[in-house]
Amino acid sequence: MGAPTSGPIAEFFLQNLEHIHLTHLSNRHKITGYLRYVDDVLLIYDSNHTDIQSILDDFNAMHPNLKFTAETETNNKINYLDLTIQRTATCWKTSIYRKPTFTDTIIPYSSNHPTQHKYAAIKFLYNRLNTYNLQENEYKTEENTIRNIMQNNDFPIHPYHPPPPRQTTIAPDERTTTTIQKWATFTYVGKETTFITNLFKKTDLGITLRTNNTIQSLLMQKQQTSDIYSQSGVYKLMCPDCNKAYVGQTGRNFEVRFNEHKNAFKTNSHTSNFAKHLIEQAHLFSSIQNTMQILQRHSKGAHLNTIERYYIYA
Repeated sequence: MGAPTSGPIAEFFLQNLEHIHLTHLSNRHKITGYLRYVDDVLLIYDSNHTDIQSILDDFNAMHPNLKFTAETETNNKINYLDLTIQRTATCWKTSIYRKPTFTDTIIPYSSNHPTQHKYAAIKFLYNRLNTYNLQENEYKTEENTIRNIMQNNDFPIHPYHPPPPRQTTIAPDERTTTTIQKWATFTYVGKETTFITNLFKKTDLGITLRTNNTIQSLLMQKQQTSDIYSQSGVYKLMCPDCNKAYVGQTGRNFEVRFNEHKNAFKTNSHTSNFAKHLIEQAHLFSSIQNTMQILQRHSKGAHLNTIERYYIYA
Protein backbone atom coordinates (compact mmCIF):
# COMPACT_ATOMS: atom_id res chain seq x y z
CA MET A 1 0.00 0.00 0.00
CA GLY A 2 1.12 3.55 -0.52
CA ALA A 3 1.33 6.18 -3.23
CA PRO A 4 0.69 5.05 -6.85
CA THR A 5 4.26 6.08 -7.70
CA SER A 6 5.80 3.75 -5.10
CA GLY A 7 6.06 0.81 -7.49
CA PRO A 8 7.78 2.65 -10.38
CA ILE A 9 10.16 4.45 -8.00
CA ALA A 10 11.15 1.15 -6.36
CA GLU A 11 11.74 -0.37 -9.80
CA PHE A 12 13.93 2.60 -10.84
CA PHE A 13 15.93 2.18 -7.64
CA LEU A 14 16.54 -1.55 -8.18
CA GLN A 15 17.45 -1.11 -11.83
CA ASN A 16 19.98 1.56 -10.87
CA LEU A 17 21.58 -0.81 -8.33
CA GLU A 18 21.68 -3.58 -10.92
CA HIS A 19 23.32 -1.23 -13.41
CA ILE A 20 26.03 -0.33 -10.89
CA HIS A 21 26.74 -3.69 -9.24
CA LEU A 22 25.41 -6.58 -11.33
CA THR A 23 28.18 -6.87 -13.90
CA HIS A 24 30.86 -6.87 -11.21
CA LEU A 25 29.04 -9.40 -9.02
CA SER A 26 28.30 -11.69 -11.96
CA ASN A 27 31.96 -11.79 -13.01
CA ARG A 28 33.20 -12.23 -9.46
CA HIS A 29 30.90 -15.11 -8.55
CA LYS A 30 30.57 -16.55 -12.06
CA ILE A 31 26.81 -16.10 -12.15
CA THR A 32 25.54 -17.38 -15.51
CA GLY A 33 21.92 -16.25 -15.16
CA TYR A 34 20.13 -13.43 -13.31
CA LEU A 35 16.35 -13.12 -13.58
CA ARG A 36 14.26 -10.73 -11.47
CA TYR A 37 10.52 -10.10 -11.22
CA VAL A 38 9.75 -7.26 -8.80
CA ASP A 39 11.55 -8.50 -5.65
CA ASP A 40 12.01 -12.19 -6.57
CA VAL A 41 15.40 -13.06 -8.08
CA LEU A 42 16.42 -16.32 -9.74
CA LEU A 43 20.17 -16.96 -9.94
CA ILE A 44 21.79 -19.62 -12.13
CA TYR A 45 25.32 -20.59 -11.16
CA ASP A 46 27.77 -23.49 -10.94
CA SER A 47 27.96 -24.66 -7.32
CA ASN A 48 31.47 -26.00 -7.97
CA HIS A 49 32.77 -22.47 -8.50
CA THR A 50 30.27 -20.33 -6.59
CA ASP A 51 29.41 -20.02 -2.91
CA ILE A 52 25.82 -18.93 -2.37
CA GLN A 53 26.58 -17.48 1.06
CA SER A 54 29.29 -15.28 -0.44
CA ILE A 55 26.83 -14.07 -3.09
CA LEU A 56 24.24 -13.32 -0.40
CA ASP A 57 26.75 -11.29 1.64
CA ASP A 58 27.69 -9.18 -1.39
CA PHE A 59 24.06 -8.58 -2.34
CA ASN A 60 23.24 -7.43 1.20
CA ALA A 61 26.20 -5.05 1.07
CA MET A 62 24.83 -3.18 -1.97
CA HIS A 63 22.57 -0.92 0.13
CA PRO A 64 21.89 -0.67 3.87
CA ASN A 65 18.11 -0.62 3.36
CA LEU A 66 18.01 -3.83 1.34
CA LYS A 67 17.89 -7.29 2.90
CA PHE A 68 18.18 -10.37 0.69
CA THR A 69 17.44 -13.94 1.74
CA ALA A 70 18.36 -17.08 -0.17
CA GLU A 71 16.46 -20.28 -0.88
CA THR A 72 18.41 -23.02 -2.59
CA GLU A 73 17.10 -25.95 -4.60
CA THR A 74 15.98 -29.16 -2.91
CA ASN A 75 16.27 -32.44 -4.79
CA ASN A 76 17.23 -30.46 -7.88
CA LYS A 77 13.98 -28.46 -7.64
CA ILE A 78 13.22 -24.86 -6.74
CA ASN A 79 10.02 -22.81 -6.75
CA TYR A 80 10.08 -19.46 -8.51
CA LEU A 81 6.91 -17.39 -8.80
CA ASP A 82 4.25 -19.85 -10.07
CA LEU A 83 6.76 -22.35 -11.45
CA THR A 84 8.61 -25.35 -10.07
CA ILE A 85 11.87 -25.66 -11.96
CA GLN A 86 13.57 -29.06 -11.97
CA ARG A 87 17.17 -29.48 -13.06
CA THR A 88 18.04 -32.73 -14.84
CA ALA A 89 21.25 -33.98 -16.42
CA THR A 90 20.16 -32.88 -19.88
CA CYS A 91 17.54 -30.13 -19.49
CA TRP A 92 15.25 -28.13 -17.24
CA LYS A 93 11.66 -29.19 -16.62
CA THR A 94 8.92 -26.88 -15.43
CA SER A 95 5.59 -27.45 -13.72
CA ILE A 96 2.94 -25.23 -12.15
CA TYR A 97 3.62 -24.38 -8.51
CA ARG A 98 0.90 -23.61 -5.98
CA LYS A 99 1.52 -22.64 -2.38
CA PRO A 100 0.40 -24.97 0.41
CA THR A 101 -2.26 -22.41 1.35
CA PHE A 102 -3.79 -22.58 -2.14
CA THR A 103 -7.57 -23.01 -2.34
CA ASP A 104 -9.58 -23.66 -5.49
CA THR A 105 -12.04 -20.87 -4.70
CA ILE A 106 -12.87 -18.53 -7.57
CA ILE A 107 -16.06 -16.60 -8.37
CA PRO A 108 -18.72 -19.35 -8.48
CA TYR A 109 -20.60 -19.84 -11.72
CA SER A 110 -23.89 -19.28 -9.87
CA SER A 111 -22.75 -15.90 -8.53
CA ASN A 112 -24.52 -12.76 -9.73
CA HIS A 113 -21.45 -11.42 -11.54
CA PRO A 114 -20.83 -10.57 -15.19
CA THR A 115 -19.86 -13.61 -17.26
CA GLN A 116 -16.59 -11.92 -18.20
CA HIS A 117 -15.64 -11.63 -14.52
CA LYS A 118 -16.50 -15.24 -13.74
CA TYR A 119 -14.54 -16.66 -16.67
CA ALA A 120 -11.52 -14.38 -16.19
CA ALA A 121 -9.80 -16.81 -13.79
CA ILE A 122 -10.54 -19.79 -16.06
CA LYS A 123 -9.12 -17.98 -19.10
CA PHE A 124 -6.00 -17.08 -17.13
CA LEU A 125 -5.46 -20.71 -16.05
CA TYR A 126 -5.85 -22.03 -19.60
CA ASN A 127 -3.70 -19.26 -21.02
CA ARG A 128 -0.92 -20.16 -18.58
CA LEU A 129 -1.35 -23.84 -19.39
CA ASN A 130 -0.88 -23.23 -23.12
CA THR A 131 1.88 -20.63 -22.73
CA TYR A 132 4.30 -22.39 -20.37
CA ASN A 133 6.56 -25.09 -21.77
CA LEU A 134 5.24 -28.05 -19.78
CA GLN A 135 5.98 -31.73 -20.23
CA GLU A 136 3.09 -33.89 -21.41
CA ASN A 137 2.41 -35.40 -17.96
CA GLU A 138 2.65 -31.98 -16.27
CA TYR A 139 0.29 -30.55 -18.89
CA LYS A 140 -2.31 -33.24 -18.20
CA THR A 141 -1.94 -32.79 -14.43
CA GLU A 142 -2.55 -29.05 -14.67
CA GLU A 143 -5.46 -29.57 -17.07
CA ASN A 144 -7.11 -31.91 -14.54
CA THR A 145 -6.50 -29.35 -11.78
CA ILE A 146 -8.28 -26.68 -13.82
CA ARG A 147 -11.21 -29.01 -14.44
CA ASN A 148 -11.45 -29.73 -10.71
CA ILE A 149 -11.46 -26.00 -9.96
CA MET A 150 -14.26 -25.49 -12.47
CA GLN A 151 -16.25 -28.42 -11.10
CA ASN A 152 -15.88 -27.28 -7.49
CA ASN A 153 -17.19 -23.85 -8.47
CA ASP A 154 -20.15 -25.20 -10.51
CA PHE A 155 -18.77 -24.26 -13.94
CA PRO A 156 -20.00 -26.29 -16.93
CA ILE A 157 -17.26 -28.66 -18.07
CA HIS A 158 -16.61 -28.63 -21.80
CA PRO A 159 -13.51 -28.70 -24.01
CA TYR A 160 -11.71 -25.37 -23.94
CA HIS A 161 -10.65 -23.86 -27.25
CA PRO A 162 -8.50 -20.75 -26.83
CA PRO A 163 -9.61 -17.83 -29.01
CA PRO A 164 -7.43 -17.09 -32.05
CA PRO A 165 -5.02 -14.16 -31.73
CA ARG A 166 -6.47 -10.84 -32.70
CA GLN A 167 -5.26 -9.38 -35.97
CA THR A 168 -5.82 -5.70 -36.61
CA THR A 169 -5.17 -3.90 -39.85
CA ILE A 170 -4.69 -0.15 -39.86
CA ALA A 171 -5.44 1.74 -43.05
CA PRO A 172 -2.61 4.01 -44.26
CA ASP A 173 -4.66 7.16 -43.73
CA GLU A 174 -5.47 6.13 -40.15
CA ARG A 175 -1.93 5.58 -38.86
CA THR A 176 -1.44 9.18 -37.79
CA THR A 177 -4.94 9.56 -36.34
CA THR A 178 -5.14 9.36 -32.56
CA THR A 179 -8.58 8.78 -31.07
CA ILE A 180 -9.44 8.61 -27.40
CA GLN A 181 -11.99 5.90 -26.72
CA LYS A 182 -14.83 6.75 -24.42
CA TRP A 183 -15.90 4.29 -21.74
CA ALA A 184 -19.11 3.76 -19.80
CA THR A 185 -19.41 1.81 -16.53
CA PHE A 186 -22.50 -0.25 -15.76
CA THR A 187 -23.35 -1.77 -12.39
CA TYR A 188 -24.18 -5.41 -13.03
CA VAL A 189 -27.56 -6.47 -11.62
CA GLY A 190 -28.32 -9.48 -13.83
CA LYS A 191 -29.11 -10.51 -17.40
CA GLU A 192 -30.85 -7.18 -17.95
CA THR A 193 -27.49 -5.42 -17.75
CA THR A 194 -26.02 -7.82 -20.31
CA PHE A 195 -28.92 -7.12 -22.67
CA ILE A 196 -28.43 -3.36 -22.37
CA THR A 197 -24.64 -3.45 -22.81
CA ASN A 198 -24.95 -5.66 -25.91
CA LEU A 199 -26.67 -2.74 -27.62
CA PHE A 200 -23.34 -0.86 -27.56
CA LYS A 201 -21.22 -3.63 -29.12
CA LYS A 202 -21.22 -2.09 -32.59
CA THR A 203 -20.45 1.40 -31.33
CA ASP A 204 -17.18 3.13 -30.44
CA LEU A 205 -18.17 3.20 -26.77
CA GLY A 206 -16.22 0.88 -24.51
CA ILE A 207 -18.22 -0.93 -21.83
CA THR A 208 -16.95 -2.00 -18.43
CA LEU A 209 -18.93 -3.71 -15.69
CA ARG A 210 -18.75 -3.52 -11.92
CA THR A 211 -20.63 -5.04 -9.01
CA ASN A 212 -21.76 -3.66 -5.67
CA ASN A 213 -20.78 -6.69 -3.59
CA THR A 214 -17.12 -5.73 -3.29
CA ILE A 215 -14.78 -6.63 -0.45
CA GLN A 216 -14.90 -3.01 0.69
CA SER A 217 -18.68 -3.05 0.95
CA LEU A 218 -18.54 -6.29 2.95
CA LEU A 219 -15.83 -5.21 5.37
CA MET A 220 -16.72 -1.58 5.96
CA GLN A 221 -19.38 -0.98 8.56
CA LYS A 222 -21.91 1.48 7.25
CA GLN A 223 -24.04 3.56 9.52
CA GLN A 224 -27.50 2.06 9.47
CA THR A 225 -30.46 4.42 9.27
CA SER A 226 -33.34 3.20 11.39
CA ASP A 227 -35.98 5.04 9.37
CA ILE A 228 -35.86 4.09 5.69
CA TYR A 229 -38.27 6.88 4.83
CA SER A 230 -35.69 9.49 5.83
CA GLN A 231 -33.57 8.63 2.77
CA SER A 232 -33.89 9.42 -0.93
CA GLY A 233 -34.14 7.33 -4.08
CA VAL A 234 -36.79 5.60 -6.22
CA TYR A 235 -40.13 4.50 -4.79
CA LYS A 236 -43.42 2.89 -5.78
CA LEU A 237 -46.90 3.96 -4.60
CA MET A 238 -49.55 1.22 -4.63
CA CYS A 239 -53.24 2.02 -4.82
CA PRO A 240 -54.82 0.14 -1.91
CA ASP A 241 -58.04 -0.52 -3.84
CA CYS A 242 -56.97 -1.54 -7.36
CA ASN A 243 -53.23 -2.28 -6.91
CA LYS A 244 -52.21 0.04 -9.73
CA ALA A 245 -48.72 1.41 -9.17
CA TYR A 246 -46.94 4.73 -9.59
CA VAL A 247 -43.12 4.81 -9.78
CA GLY A 248 -41.33 8.01 -8.90
CA GLN A 249 -38.07 9.44 -7.60
CA THR A 250 -37.05 12.02 -5.02
CA GLY A 251 -33.80 13.67 -4.08
CA ARG A 252 -35.29 14.52 -0.70
CA ASN A 253 -36.42 11.97 1.85
CA PHE A 254 -39.28 9.62 1.01
CA GLU A 255 -41.54 10.88 3.78
CA VAL A 256 -41.48 14.46 2.46
CA ARG A 257 -42.37 13.26 -1.04
CA PHE A 258 -45.14 11.02 0.33
CA ASN A 259 -46.69 13.95 2.20
CA GLU A 260 -46.70 15.97 -1.03
CA HIS A 261 -48.79 13.24 -2.70
CA LYS A 262 -51.02 13.16 0.37
CA ASN A 263 -51.55 16.94 0.36
CA ALA A 264 -52.39 16.84 -3.35
CA PHE A 265 -55.05 14.24 -2.56
CA LYS A 266 -56.52 16.34 0.27
CA THR A 267 -56.60 19.55 -1.77
CA ASN A 268 -57.87 17.87 -4.94
CA SER A 269 -54.76 19.04 -6.79
CA HIS A 270 -53.45 17.57 -10.03
CA THR A 271 -49.80 18.09 -9.09
CA SER A 272 -49.62 14.36 -8.30
CA ASN A 273 -50.64 11.73 -10.86
CA PHE A 274 -51.05 9.23 -8.05
CA ALA A 275 -53.41 11.53 -6.14
CA LYS A 276 -55.24 12.26 -9.40
CA HIS A 277 -55.89 8.54 -9.89
CA LEU A 278 -57.27 8.14 -6.36
CA ILE A 279 -59.56 11.14 -6.75
CA GLU A 280 -60.90 10.11 -10.16
CA GLN A 281 -61.52 6.52 -9.05
CA ALA A 282 -62.82 7.49 -5.59
CA HIS A 283 -60.17 5.35 -3.92
CA LEU A 284 -58.79 5.85 -0.43
CA PHE A 285 -55.37 7.20 0.55
CA SER A 286 -53.68 4.81 2.97
CA SER A 287 -50.68 5.15 5.31
CA ILE A 288 -47.09 5.36 4.13
CA GLN A 289 -46.39 1.81 5.35
CA ASN A 290 -49.25 0.39 3.27
CA THR A 291 -48.75 2.61 0.24
CA MET A 292 -45.05 3.33 -0.36
CA GLN A 293 -42.51 0.69 -1.32
CA ILE A 294 -38.83 1.67 -1.45
CA LEU A 295 -37.38 0.28 -4.70
CA GLN A 296 -33.83 1.59 -4.43
CA ARG A 297 -32.13 4.07 -2.16
CA HIS A 298 -29.82 6.51 -3.92
CA SER A 299 -28.50 10.00 -3.38
CA LYS A 300 -29.73 12.95 -5.41
CA GLY A 301 -28.29 13.18 -8.91
CA ALA A 302 -28.79 12.49 -12.61
CA HIS A 303 -28.41 8.75 -12.01
CA LEU A 304 -31.81 8.76 -10.34
CA ASN A 305 -33.43 9.31 -13.76
CA THR A 306 -31.85 6.10 -15.08
CA ILE A 307 -32.89 4.10 -12.02
CA GLU A 308 -36.44 5.44 -12.25
CA ARG A 309 -36.75 4.53 -15.95
CA TYR A 310 -35.40 1.07 -15.21
CA TYR A 311 -38.12 0.35 -12.63
CA ILE A 312 -40.83 1.85 -14.80
CA TYR A 313 -40.10 -0.47 -17.73
CA ALA A 314 -38.82 -3.49 -15.75
